[in-house]
Amino acid sequence: MTAERVDAGALWHRGLAGNARRIAEALRAYGPRTRGELVTLTGLSRPTVIAGLTDLAGAGLVAEQPGAATRPVGGRPAAVVRLTRSAGLALGVDIGRRHVRVAVADLSHEVLAEHDVRLAGEADDHPTEALDKAADLVDDVLAEACAGRDAVVGVGFGIPAPITREGRIGSPALLPAWADLSPREELERRLGLPVRLENDANLGALGEHVWGAGRACSHLVYIKIATGIGAGIVLDGRLYRGAAGTAGELGHVTLDARGPVCRCGNRGCVELAAGGRALLESARLTRPEITDIAELVHHAHDGDPGCRRLLIDAGTQLGFALGGLVNLLNPHRIVLGGELSTAVDLLREPLQRGLADTAMAAAAGAVEVVPGQLGPRASALGGVALVLGADSIAIAS
Repeated sequence: MTAERVDAGALWHRGLAGNARRIAEALRAYGPRTRGELVTLTGLSRPTVIAGLTDLAGAGLVAEQPGAATRPVGGRPAAVVRLTRSAGLALGVDIGRRHVRVAVADLSHEVLAEHDVRLAGEADDHPTEALDKAADLVDDVLAEACAGRDAVVGVGFGIPAPITREGRIGSPALLPAWADLSPREELERRLGLPVRLENDANLGALGEHVWGAGRACSHLVYIKIATGIGAGIVLDGRLYRGAAGTAGELGHVTLDARGPVCRCGNRGCVELAAGGRALLESARLTRPEITDIAELVHHAHDGDPGCRRLLIDAGTQLGFALGGLVNLLNPHRIVLGGELSTAVDLLREPLQRGLADTAMAAAAGAVEVVPGQLGPRASALGGVALVLGADSIAIAS
């Protein structure tokens, strides 16, 4: 390695090797660490870690910063090693039904810029326009970060649909206009960068696990409650995708086998009782002026009895569905995210009651229900975390 400036993607593709690469990958996945922590994370000896860091520093890829004392034990805190901007940047792209959000961070986990835009129409029906807008926002955030595309090592890309391990949409009926597309290839073609595709709720779970309400928690479920309902699952500190890559489709768990037909083809799905689309349809029967979820929540907080009842009932139904999931997975924490999480004050108590009615007492007593800390940023930041490699390593201790 040399200090000569190279394309960041090429650096990680062929410029790093051996122990130096192993150390750099640990820093990329776990963020800034002390030498002692790198010894533990890499399994290398201390002299080998020091030698590898010397090589990386010589190439301008790592730097040291003073450590912060965590407890009053005396002595100077150990220095922390981090990857520099020269090691590259990571992009996260989140295309929701009515929004596009893009975030960029360096490989030491510092978020540098974020941009988002509200779409005029639903991305479900206009994939080309949404993908074009995402490409525009990528250039906007890179410009704000004073960087070009050659500095980017990868893009984590989330959409609201189950994604198979082959990178295809696992249930075309949920996003019919996207069914014949390869979303990953479409975004790669627009950006000229490597892209990893993932379900948006999975990315929300990853974002909250690395930066938000799921930190230091090895067993968590992130619930994205928006137009639809999805879940991202972290088990033993790692993102769980299931055998086909489509784990977490909580919105399509059946609550009533004789209920109305859902767009997925099944009957009585959770989404029909607690999803934003269904709630808006019901709210407009008495409040036809309501146009989106934010307005529904606003009216509920203002005391509108119909809107409040809709959200309370939605929390109960969601709790019923979560009871089975809690019995099966026994998570320590449920993190509520998505647009409807702004009504967590109305949702949480009925959700917990519904959960207690359908889960074993021991499992229900072991789980805490908390609001997400990242809000609408969760999936885009989860895309960044995907590029960092946080989906395949155990972050929490």
